[in-house]
Amino acid sequence: MTYPISLKDKVALIVGGAGGIGAATARQFAEGGARVVITHRAGPDKAAAANALLATFAGREHAAFAAEVAETATLIALREAVVARYGRLDILVNTAGFTKPVPHADLEALDDELIDRMFRVNWRGQFAAIRTFAPLLQASGDGLIVSVSSIAGTTGAGSSIAYCATKAGIDVMTKSLARALAPQVRVLGVAPGVVDTGFVPGRGADFNEKTSATTPLKRVATADDVAAAILSCATHLTFSTGTTITVDGGRSL
Repeated sequence: MTYPISLKDKVALIVGGAGGIGAATARQFAEGGARVVITHRAGPDKAAAANALLATFAGREHAAFAAEVAETATLIALREAVVARYGRLDILVNTAGFTKPVPHADLEALDDELIDRMFRVNWRGQFAAIRTFAPLLQASGDGLIVSVSSIAGTTGAGSSIAYCATKAGIDVMTKSLARALAPQVRVLGVAPGVVDTGFVPGRGADFNEKTSATTPLKRVATADDVAAAILSCATHLTFSTGTTITVDGGRSL
């Protein structure tokens, strides 16, 4: 086997690929030769932005479709669109998610509605995407699933307790599905620390500077740092499954 593994003619679906880590991942897969599908939120403005992003990618035969991970019917429609266009799927990357900062000691602020939404999008949504596309990935014979987790799932320190819990759940899901879907599909997770994107509302340059000062590698991650780890799951880590790769600059040490 020669490394890196070629992605030529492979079809990679990046759920949540219209922005942040997802967009960086989609770009790197396209540069590697894959045909890339990204999802975006519903609406003509979202569709236009997603297609404008695809126009900047290397290669061709890329596509963007609307989907909401919390609404399984949209994922099933997405699967039908992928099958109609490509007839196959080789790689599924789950990057969709959201959070809302809630101090861990403020138990009342973490109400039932927010907890339910957090699990509906961040855990159930990732599982629903995997459940929907597992048959296609199994049919490829060399399928790969990569789910974006967070060091919050192991440190218990993050934007909210519910967010930490959903990420811990993704880590467990990765282990469970790696057993359940082997040998046709490998299942991996990538767990970033702080990433320089707009993912967490209210966090800006000052937060990143303070975090950098207390991180062993003295900076926070870029979206491309995390995307490179996701890409390596497809191109180099071909005998790895059921594990979560930490990409945090030593933050969790």
